Amino acid sequence: MSLARLDLPRRTILGVQVVALPWAEAIEAVRERIVNDRFALVTWLNAHNANLAQESAEFREALNRFLVLPDGFGVDIASKMLHGARFPANLNGTDFIPALLKAEISPMRVGLIGARPGVVKEAAARFGRMAPRHEVRVISDGFFRPEDEPRILQDLEQYHPHILLVAMGVPRQEMFMGRRLTAEHCTLAFGVGALFDFTAGAVPRAPLIVQKLRFEWLYRLAQEPRRLWYRYIVGNPLFLLRVMRAKLKGGKGE
Repeated sequence: MSLARLDLPRRTILGVQVVALPWAEAIEAVRERIVNDRFALVTWLNAHNANLAQESAEFREALNRFLVLPDGFGVDIASKMLHGARFPANLNGTDFIPALLKAEISPMRVGLIGARPGVVKEAAARFGRMAPRHEVRVISDGFFRPEDEPRILQDLEQYHPHILLVAMGVPRQEMFMGRRLTAEHCTLAFGVGALFDFTAGAVPRAPLIVQKLRFEWLYRLAQEPRRLWYRYIVGNPLFLLRVMRAKLKGGKGE
C-alpha cells in the first residue's frame, strides 16, 4: 500500500491533500514505512508549489499520487484561514531529511539524484558524515538527458535505496518521480528541491533566528533576487489571494 493512501490526518490546501502531523509523529510514520518496505513518493507543499498546482492540471494530478508534507509559513496561514488552525509542525525538507537520517538507527542505503555534479557529490559526503551508519551513493547529477534515464533506472533497481533523494526543482522532480519511479527502484523517494545546495554549502541557509521568525524566504530572496523575485514578490500574494477566494467560496481549500 502506498504511503500516500494510508490513513494519516490531512488538510486540503487549494486542492492538495497535506499531511497534518507533529514533527516526531511524522518522522516515525516515515520510518515505519521504510522498515515495512512500503513504497511511496513524498514531496512538500509551499506557496510556490501550490501556485504551480493551480496552474498545471498535470502537476496537480501528479501530487495526488504523493504523500505531501507542509513546508513554510504560507501553507500555515492557509491552514489557519481554511481549517481554523496552523499545521502541527513545519515539516520542511531541509530539516526533515537530516532529522530522518539521524533518527533511523538501522543502516540504510541512501541514493541521490540531482543538482550539479560537484554539489551532489559534496552533499553525499556530508550526509555520510552526518549519519555514518548509512551508505550514501550518488546515482546521478540533475543534468542527465532523456536517453540517460534507462541507465539511471537500472542503477536504482540494482542498488534499491531505502531512501532516494531527488533534487531537480519543482515540478521537474515530481514529474520524473511520478512517471518513472516504482517499488522496483526504491522504498521511499523524496522530492527535495534545493536540499543538496544547502547541504553542500553551495547556497547559504538563513541564520537560525531568521528561520525561527519564519522569514527564511526573505533571506533566500536577498541571496538570489533575479531567480526568486517572481516566486516570492508575485507568487506569495497570489497564493494568499487564491486562499482567500477559496475561503470566501465557503470551502476548505478543495
